[in-house]
Amino acid sequence: MPNRLAQATSPYLLQHADNPVDWWPWEAGAFEEARRRDVPVLLSVGYSACHWCHVMAHESFEDDDTAAYMNEHFVSVKVDREERPDVDAVYMEAVQAATGQGGWPMSVFMTPDGKPFYFGTYFPPEARHGMPSFRQVLEGVHNAWTSRRDEVGEVAGRIARDLAERELSTGDAGAPTEETQAVALLQLTRDVDPASGWFKGDTKFPPSMVIEFLLRHHARAGSVAALEMAEGLCGAMARSSLYDQVGGGFHRYVLTPRPGGSLVPHFEKMLYDNALLCRVYAHLWRATGSDLARRVALETADFMVRELRTREGGFASALDADSEEAGSGRHVEGAYYAWTPGELAEVLGEADGELAAAYFGVTEEGTFEHGKSVLQLPQDGPVVEAGRLASIRERLLAARGLRPAPGRDDKVVAAWNGLAIAALAECGAFFGRPDLVERAVEAADLLVRVHMDGTARLARTSRDGRVGANAGVLEDYGDVAEGFLTLAAVTGEGVWLEFAGFLVDLVLAGFTAEDGSLYDTAHDAERLIRRPQDPTDTAAPSGWTAAAGALLSYAAHTGSRPHREAAERALAVVQALGPRAPRFIGHGLAVAEALVDGPREVAVVGHPEDPATAALHRTALLGTAPGAVVAVGLPRAADGSGGEFPLLAERTLVRDLPTAYVCRHFVCARPTTELVELADQLGVVHH
Repeated sequence: MPNRLAQATSPYLLQHADNPVDWWPWEAGAFEEARRRDVPVLLSVGYSACHWCHVMAHESFEDDDTAAYMNEHFVSVKVDREERPDVDAVYMEAVQAATGQGGWPMSVFMTPDGKPFYFGTYFPPEARHGMPSFRQVLEGVHNAWTSRRDEVGEVAGRIARDLAERELSTGDAGAPTEETQAVALLQLTRDVDPASGWFKGDTKFPPSMVIEFLLRHHARAGSVAALEMAEGLCGAMARSSLYDQVGGGFHRYVLTPRPGGSLVPHFEKMLYDNALLCRVYAHLWRATGSDLARRVALETADFMVRELRTREGGFASALDADSEEAGSGRHVEGAYYAWTPGELAEVLGEADGELAAAYFGVTEEGTFEHGKSVLQLPQDGPVVEAGRLASIRERLLAARGLRPAPGRDDKVVAAWNGLAIAALAECGAFFGRPDLVERAVEAADLLVRVHMDGTARLARTSRDGRVGANAGVLEDYGDVAEGFLTLAAVTGEGVWLEFAGFLVDLVLAGFTAEDGSLYDTAHDAERLIRRPQDPTDTAAPSGWTAAAGALLSYAAHTGSRPHREAAERALAVVQALGPRAPRFIGHGLAVAEALVDGPREVAVVGHPEDPATAALHRTALLGTAPGAVVAVGLPRAADGSGGEFPLLAERTLVRDLPTAYVCRHFVCARPTTELVELADQLGVVHH
């Protein structure tokens, strides 16, 4: 009999709807039930594409005996961390404080009033590698609850107090300066392995936001070291098995299994990674003209549209790491992506199969598991003629499409769709792909129609066009506003600036503390044991830095002093963290580059149908000046009539020709009708 998750909009929760565990969603009724029965709450947090979440579910939550014990002695609550990042953040902070590490699945035992007292992540069905079995943990917690309740209460109270006292204040740090940015760059240079191009460490996550900072720092300060580091990181990722060499798009991370061994990916593909990296490679192309960067940006954009786009026009959250291994019926991590030399020859024929094996580093021994290899581009691989290589990739992609595909988490997360909108809009504009701009507009339309209510408040998720019950958090407001602002710049449609304005106004009204710091949840959101507040940029921009960037861009578009001041106050966290931990505040550092540079305000005045207007507009978009905002359209009269953007107010045509104006810090350069002059004002790289 299905449990209470059967009506959920989350594919992750629906995966557990038929478990013998009597799961509850996160709701007040679960805690009331725990109080009524006088039992602890077991909170289990994961997400659809999480490999070890699937493993623990199969081993424990699908086991009748384990489920019976859970049902008798606990109220079990299942949470999708992507739907409730606030719940995840609060209890993950407790797990990390108590154990020194975190991850998913996350298992937290708590009192009926939500105070945690015992934590863990994955627990195996039998004790191994120093880990207790899940059954041992359940029995231990039950025994402590029934025989040592005072001790449990004392631990829970102490943890709750410790968390509540962790209020974050940036004090009098002030806004970041040129020196902040230079020190952050110096710290990053110490973290890079010059031989490989990667950051040091065995686990390598894609540092998209740090690369964006490096590109912006190079554009503003002329730092050769920053550009070389960005090129090294992007080149290393694009050549490795982190990147899907056949279908485009990036996996979650790669591991070095042994000294000198090949990097092995964790195969899930997340929307946020691919949106951020698509944009970064497009910006690397903008800065250098790199053919590799152009190819990766476009292939990643095409991957998102081909494999993540939903029927409603939004973008799904993720593809699973696991898929069914053809012929075995087992679900295996990476089965969709790995190849043997024989499989290549079967698809491509002997000659092309041999060439593909050499080009993509596919060996007889295998670089992955069971004699299989994950495709990469070895430094010593053969040179292959472009047309032949395109044919090889096309045939491999078609053959792979016949394999059982990884599962897809098709819920639409507002924040990550905002990131995708920005990436696709810019790729479409840079590379002459109007279809990508159309996909961005369709996703933005979905967010307005389904996720945004009559007061412009955002819902976090939707699925199949049906809005989810969970309120948007700060990252939703920041990232969606960024997507809308980018769409406004690319399309010249001022309505997207208006929608962004609604969202940043809600940030000011609902998420901002008196000292200018930002909370992850709104003032009227559900009260947890602590109000989450995390400025660090990890897998995606934090809500804090995303909102700061949107506030800064909106202020540049409108001249609004309150929005500018709010951005400056929020960016004090970059002044505090940037020089000490730059890899964990990459987006904040990138926004700070825009602040230090201005950002520049570009108004292109002319008739939209005039090719000269279009040429100036494209040049403006290709400018490398950090965070420059662009408005294009007809002049706007003093009474507000005419053009759709405030930046177009009272701008006139020079000699009756389309004209561009570039301003920053209340000073404007000479208006120009010439592409070369505009390019020089904005740091456009000619390629």
